[in-house]
Amino acid sequence: MASIPRPDERSDARERALYLLYEAQSKGITPIEAIELQVIEPDELTQLIVRGVVEHQERLDAAIDAKATGWTLARMPVIDLNVLRIGAFELAGRPDVPVAVVLDEAVELVKQFSTDDSGRFVNGVLAALASELRR
Repeated sequence: MASIPRPDERSDARERALYLLYEAQSKGITPIEAIELQVIEPDELTQLIVRGVVEHQERLDAAIDAKATGWTLARMPVIDLNVLRIGAFELAGRPDVPVAVVLDEAVELVKQFSTDDSGRFVNGVLAALASELRR
């Protein structure tokens, strides 16, 4: 009997983190408030990613801004920026996650939720950040 592929819990956590970051930005609340407003408490990895992005956002944004040639953070689509923040946080703060996985997961997320060109853009920025954030 063929087994049904099960979703990867880590990929799902990244997607939930993206939802929470997007929800917070669209409602004008903090991502921590978005976590607290959930009927069901988000899983540990989702919270780790969201809280990590919040805690290090200034540093992450500065790093992204430096590598996003020709783009300002304000001009980036909200989804792309939040995926970049998640990827940058994982590069900097989750050394247990291989660089290739961080890039692949970010590209898949942005391809699913943003524009056709977003995958190349996100991959390029995160690849440029990898040597700087992952020591």
